[in-house]
Amino acid sequence: MTDPLRARNRLGVVFFPAFDWAISATHPEREERLLYTRDQLAEEGLFDIPGITEYRPELATNAQVERVHFCLPSTGAVVTDSHRASAGGAITAARLVMEKKEDKAFALVRPPGHHAMRVTHGNRGFCNINNEAVMVEYIRDHYPHPTGRPLRIAIVDTDVHHGDGSQDIFWNDPNTLFISLHQDGRTLYPGTGFPQECGGPGALGRTINIPLPPETSDEGYLYAIEHAVLPMLADFKPDLVINSAGQDNHFTDPLANMKLSAQGYAALNRALNPDIAVLEGGYAIRGALPYVNLGICLALAGLDAGDIREPQWRPESTRQKQKISDYIARLCDGLLELYHNPPSVPQEGEEENGWWTRRKHIFYDTDMLRESQRESWRLCPDCSGLGCFETSSERVARSLCLLIPRHACPRCRAEAEARAAAARKAGLHAHVLVLDGDAALKLAFGTSLVTGYWPVKLLRGGGELFLG
Repeated sequence: MTDPLRARNRLGVVFFPAFDWAISATHPEREERLLYTRDQLAEEGLFDIPGITEYRPELATNAQVERVHFCLPSTGAVVTDSHRASAGGAITAARLVMEKKEDKAFALVRPPGHHAMRVTHGNRGFCNINNEAVMVEYIRDHYPHPTGRPLRIAIVDTDVHHGDGSQDIFWNDPNTLFISLHQDGRTLYPGTGFPQECGGPGALGRTINIPLPPETSDEGYLYAIEHAVLPMLADFKPDLVINSAGQDNHFTDPLANMKLSAQGYAALNRALNPDIAVLEGGYAIRGALPYVNLGICLALAGLDAGDIREPQWRPESTRQKQKISDYIARLCDGLLELYHNPPSVPQEGEEENGWWTRRKHIFYDTDMLRESQRESWRLCPDCSGLGCFETSSERVARSLCLLIPRHACPRCRAEAEARAAAARKAGLHAHVLVLDGDAALKLAFGTSLVTGYWPVKLLRGGGELFLG
């Protein structure tokens, strides 16, 4: 019989509490957010259990951030060392699993990241850069599939808020299945995440939103996992499953209206069985996070979490109304049909001269910025298509960002070169950035060198910008 005090799955916990970073002294995303979690894990002796090991994060480099984001006006203006450590913690977690040093890994890090979009002008939803996306691109750069085919990665976001940043980044990526379970956007920030948002023209059906009604409890979340998420994962057959492990759907969280318990979180992770979990939100810093994080760790390690109980828990705390159960059952049936039979064109935007275009107005609620963006994807029969973003905000004048997808066809690559050259010549953009998905990232003497990448001049402000 297996020793109950020995982890059944070797677990690496990458811990970075960012005790030196806060949005403000009274903001929910402040220094002590993980202080009590740290105390709880130590008090319970988590790291004394054979098979559970604590790690420190590495720092993500600007070049690694730039594999995902167009940071405007510059990466240094958007990213602090705490953000680099948080994204680096996710990378460390990935390395532990991909190099088989651990079976599972949990990046218990802050600041969070799932509201950060492809283009980022600052902080919105407490997020500057997207930790999971930086990790995914690192995995694809460093651990390609042995057959040469694209890695198939599933991201299941269980934060109470819709993961609109992750959805935006992977919107047109056919090799990433993004599933977000969140409180219905009609009742909570950011007001998005509805079933009809199901992916871009090159990735229809690869975005799945499961908007759950307020007061959904353990029962409802576990039903959605069993009857919607797991069947989709079985069909998609991912090489890797990642959990964006937000904890603000706890019944005591001050920012939302859900009824999950610590045991519910543990059961959810047991059912989902992710390879890697990355912390996102969660703001009941004393009454929930210490217990939820302990439950997730035990579940990932394959250990029983049945004895965990929050101080404020009562049977009625997580009791779910029958009408909510009925609604979730109908929702899951419809979402399975949508996954298997997505619409023929995206429900957001329209076709314009061989490109699929959507116009977005993005509010950065922390930095009080308004961004206007025109996003277009070339409708290509040979790859997922070149992405073109024209963007401006109060902070940054009109700029052009071009995204060459992984496994791009020669025509999309040539179109990107031509558009970048034309923009440089015209001189009408403050910044012209090109991100080449197929570029091999190399580091030498602290400088990012990108194989096969051409330099794009920063048209105002001087200097050469290399982005790969």
